[in-house]
Amino acid sequence: MKKIIIIFTGGTISMKKDENNASVPSMSGEDILELTPGIDKIADIHFLDFGMVPGPQMTPQKMFELSKVIDKKVKDEGYDGVVVTHGTDSLEETAYLADLTYNNSKPVVFVGSMKSSSEFGWDGASNLIDAVLTASSKEAENRGVMVVMNKEIHVASQVTKTNTRSLDTFKSPDFGPIGCVDSGKAYFYYDYTKRQHISVEKVDDKVDLIKSCCGMDDRLLKFCVDSGSHGIVIEGMGRGNIPPKMVTGVEYAINKNIPIVLVSRCMSGKVIDDYGYEGAGRELREKGVIFGDNLPGQKARIKLMVSLGFTRDLKNIKEFFEKNYY
Repeated sequence: MKKIIIIFTGGTISMKKDENNASVPSMSGEDILELTPGIDKIADIHFLDFGMVPGPQMTPQKMFELSKVIDKKVKDEGYDGVVVTHGTDSLEETAYLADLTYNNSKPVVFVGSMKSSSEFGWDGASNLIDAVLTASSKEAENRGVMVVMNKEIHVASQVTKTNTRSLDTFKSPDFGPIGCVDSGKAYFYYDYTKRQHISVEKVDDKVDLIKSCCGMDDRLLKFCVDSGSHGIVIEGMGRGNIPPKMVTGVEYAINKNIPIVLVSRCMSGKVIDDYGYEGAGRELREKGVIFGDNLPGQKARIKLMVSLGFTRDLKNIKEFFEKNYY
């Protein structure tokens, strides 16, 4: 029987309705396990309460602290797999940071729920059981950090929350799930080979995210630079284009050795320098903007934080994002 550690970090899976009918963190790891009968028959279950942290209250520093706890549980304490319960609002960001900094064959699975235990159809119990089944699977090894929700298995770098309330909110728009949980077993469809590892002792959380819209100018970019930003992610339009008046802000940042990473505000697809007009991807690349592949803005920000924890050299950061890009 595999030895699995469940790390509880709060989120809706640990919530109940209070006297005002509002969902609030209120259940410990032991409480949740009592609501998942039979889970102890899947694996040798141990648990750790990391803290009651609703998704929006998670910070990059707490994410990195959690990633170090995960690493310690596997390397030093001999666990065969790790399951992390997490608030769904920021689950994809924490899972991705963990994936970038984790370098072990043992599976790590993030899981949450869209309903609290006070609501009809609470999905926490089934999701948690599926996560433990996945973490216990021999086939889950060497796949890095995964997210299990609503019977689907996703890789941390690709999955994103797509709906505010649906149980099947977590999707991987470009590649789809890599597997599923069915009849008490985890099944995998294919191997995902684009994983990346960056070994760091810290992360730099002074990274800003700006979404581009019609008619925007350079004010936000210059404000970020002048207020101490160490890096900026821009969600551009389409294939990676921005309004012309934003370009002077891009130049302002790059001239001060601040990396600019460009991604798309679209749900799926990579950015590429197909277009050559003012503010388009070709001009931005020539000015030194780094292209962030198919990452959404929130994940590109996480990757830039991790990259800056390793180096401030723009050439090295560019390689982290664009190696084997074309």
